[in-house]
Amino acid sequence: MSYTALKSLHILSMVLLFGTGLGSAFYKWMADRSGDVQHIAITNRHVVLADWLFTTPTVIFQPLSGLWMAAMAGWSWHSPWLATSLALYGLAGMCWLPVVGLQIRMQRLAEAAASARAPLPATYWRLARCWFWLGVPAFMAMVMVVVLMVFKHLPGASS
Repeated sequence: MSYTALKSLHILSMVLLFGTGLGSAFYKWMADRSGDVQHIAITNRHVVLADWLFTTPTVIFQPLSGLWMAAMAGWSWHSPWLATSLALYGLAGMCWLPVVGLQIRMQRLAEAAASARAPLPATYWRLARCWFWLGVPAFMAMVMVVVLMVFKHLPGASS
């Protein structure tokens, strides 16, 4: 595969990762704010599905394609921008993995409440707060990864 083709796939993968993450967060947050248990249950189901269909493959592809490009370009994996990017990616991953579990638990709680025509339990809202606050550092870390990826070749920056 050519470097340009790999770079194109890497960028498209990052766009899909960001789009799915930000879109899922927005729609889940808006559904939760609505208070409509049926809507919350459906949205949680879709958020979990989107993670399996889109986020998981891109989460795997991103570091593989990035390291492959680094090898093709002859960059040291220990260069500051790449090492920092990998560390930030690891931080985002450490936040994302628990989020997946929280999403599945919230989906089950919301579906049970919707089936019973009952309000969401307090546990759901506690999990939702944890989900939100784990998303903040994960999102910020991913923004910084993109910044490092884009600006690695500024004059004076080492590659």
